[in-house]
Amino acid sequence: MSRNITFSMIKPCAISRNFTGDIIQSILDDGFKIIAMKMVWLSPEQAGEFYEIHKERPFYEDLVKFMSSAPIIAAILEKENAVEDFRILIGNTDPAKAASGTIRALFGTDIQQNAIHGSDSDENASREANFFFSSLEIYH
Repeated sequence: MSRNITFSMIKPCAISRNFTGDIIQSILDDGFKIIAMKMVWLSPEQAGEFYEIHKERPFYEDLVKFMSSAPIIAAILEKENAVEDFRILIGNTDPAKAASGTIRALFGTDIQQNAIHGSDSDENASREANFFFSSLEIYH
């Protein structure tokens, strides 16, 4: 996968608060094309594997518990400079520090329950997309 994709995951807190439609509309309004999407309920093992990069961090266990507490919506998004543009759209990890109008400022409540995940690099976008989707599930 190339530089024109990123991976996104709408977190359980945003789904339970019925923000899914608003978040997806924000993504589309910003010019992203959704090329794969599905709702999944991660097991603690799957969430742990996905967030393995953070395994040594103090927040890892709480993150795994939170991300396996209810369904998430995984998506692959396409746009030129997708990773960088999506990071701007979603805002700072801490919603209190996120720019006004960003997804996290609008729908997040704290650092963990910040509504949405977005890849932080092209390499991670590819790894994260491949974690959730097979090539048969991606529209090109």
